[in-house]
Amino acid sequence: MKGHSCFIFLFCGIFLPRIFGFPQTNTSIDCDSLLPNYEAEPQTSTPPYLIALSFDQFEPGNEIQVTLEALKEASFKGFHLQAREVEGDVPVGTFKITDPNTKGLDCHNMTNSAISHANSDLKKKITTTWIAPHDTRELQFIATVVQDLEKFWVGVQSKTVTPTLAKSVNVTGKSKRKVWYKYIC
Repeated sequence: MKGHSCFIFLFCGIFLPRIFGFPQTNTSIDCDSLLPNYEAEPQTSTPPYLIALSFDQFEPGNEIQVTLEALKEASFKGFHLQAREVEGDVPVGTFKITDPNTKGLDCHNMTNSAISHANSDLKKKITTTWIAPHDTRELQFIATVVQDLEKFWVGVQSKTVTPTLAKSVNVTGKSKRKVWYKYIC
């Protein structure tokens, strides 16, 4: 009888989450490849998800509201979201955890450099706040979104976000030189 109870407990703990399509609580997504830690192939179709941003330009220290949203009838149970320079593969900036369905992740030993799901509840939308670092070039927010164990999309991207400080310094510097030369001549 004890062996039978143990078998049922083990069966329920291991197989029921997969049968019902729930990501297991220890399901994680790699910070570099953005692939989940279980065997399955990412979808190649257009993702039914959108990453919306409150601003498309930033200065160091600025906060950008970032929303990961399911389109139409879609939903998601898991996700991993980070900001990366357009030509980079390492997360930049930090996230404030403002949504109870999210938790911070420490990728490359940087606190809250990415965020992920805090539970496997069905979600239509999560919102978070990202804080821009110093010395960052153009970037995009990039996500892996898990609909269920068999369906997930890797590389869902936001529009490109550009730093304004570097541009305004150059423009100001050039215009000051033009004014200075104008008065000298």
